Amino acid sequence: MGTTERLLEYRLFIHPMDLNELRQDIWIDDPVPAKLTIQNKKYDIDIAYRGSHIRDFPKKSYQVSFYKPSTYRNANVIHLNAEYKDPSLLRNKLSFDFFNEIGCLAPQARFVFLKVNGRNEGVYLELESVDERFLANRKLQAGSIFYAVDGDANFSLMSDLDKEVKKSLTFGYELQCGTEEDEVHLHQMIIDINTIAREDFEKKIQNYIDVDKYLRWLGGVVFTQNFDGFVHNYALYRSKETGLYEIIPWDYDATWGRDVNGLEMESDYLRITGFNTLTARILDVKTFRDQYKNLLKDIVNNQFTVDNLKPKIVKMHAVLRPYLLLDPYKKDSIDQFDEEPDYICRYIGERSAFIKRELELLH
Repeated sequence: MGTTERLLEYRLFIHPMDLNELRQDIWIDDPVPAKLTIQNKKYDIDIAYRGSHIRDFPKKSYQVSFYKPSTYRNANVIHLNAEYKDPSLLRNKLSFDFFNEIGCLAPQARFVFLKVNGRNEGVYLELESVDERFLANRKLQAGSIFYAVDGDANFSLMSDLDKEVKKSLTFGYELQCGTEEDEVHLHQMIIDINTIAREDFEKKIQNYIDVDKYLRWLGGVVFTQNFDGFVHNYALYRSKETGLYEIIPWDYDATWGRDVNGLEMESDYLRITGFNTLTARILDVKTFRDQYKNLLKDIVNNQFTVDNLKPKIVKMHAVLRPYLLLDPYKKDSIDQFDEEPDYICRYIGERSAFIKRELELLH
C-alpha cells in the first residue's frame, strides 16, 4: 500500500450546548451525547474526555461509547488518543504491535483523522478497549479484568505512592469485569506473592500466574522502556479456564526513548530486571531467570532489531505525514516529526546493545 494508504475520517458532531458542557469541566467523566459518522454510516454515541494528566493538554483524548447501533468493529467502547506529547505519534501503536509480535495480549490500534463539528481535530490513535469484547474478539475464555490505575498496583503489601502499608491490597486496581469473588482472589494472590516461602515460590506461583506470559510482558516493558509500566499502565486478566493471570499493556506513548513529557530518555535508563514485587520474586527463581534470559536473547536477535522495526516505523510515518500537516495541534512541529523515525531507530540500536551487555551479567 505504501504511502497511498489513507486514514479513515471520523466526523464527530456534538451539539454546541453539549460541547460547552463537555469543556466546562474537563475533569468530569460524565459523557455527553453526540453523533459519529464513519464511511457514511452514522452512530449515536456518548463521548467523554479520557485520561488523567492528559486532559490538561490542548488536544483532548476521548472515550466513545456506542449505543445505536451498540457496536462498531465488534466493540461497545473505543478510545481516541491524541498522543499529544509523543512527537512521532507512533509510540503507542508501535508498542502494542511489538507486544503482539512477542506473544503478549495487547489492544489493537489504528490511526484515524478526526473532525469535530466540521473542523479538523487531527490525527488520533483509535484503541481497542480491554473488556469482555476484547476477550470475545480473540476467542478467549471469559474471566476477570482489573485495570491497574495507580502506583498501588505493584503486587506489594506496601504502597508505591506513600510507602505505607496498604489499607486494602486491591488498592490501585479497578474491576472492569468480574465479581467480588475475583477481588477476593486478587487480594489472596497479593498476600501469597509476598509471603510464600522462597523454596516453595517456583511451584506455588504457577497456581496464580502464567509465568511464560508474564516474562513476555516483562520483556516488552523492558525493551520499550516504559518506566511506569511495572506498577500501572496495564490490565490484569484472569482466564476462567486456566485460573491464571496474564498482563495486558496500556498507555505506551512514553516509550522508545521518550519520557511522559516527550523528552529524551537515555537508552540505559531502565534496568532489564525491571521493578515491582512480583517481578523481583519471579526473577529470584533460577529456572524463571534462565527462561527470561533466553526469551530476551530471542527477542533482541529477532523482533527488537532495526531491520525488523524500521520498515514498520517508516511506513507509519509516511502514512501519517500528510495528515499531520492538517492537524492544528501538530502541523507546526512537522520538522521534529520528520526526525523521529531516525531517533526511534537510534534508540533501538542503543537499547539493544545495552540489553545484550546486561544479559551477560544476568546469572
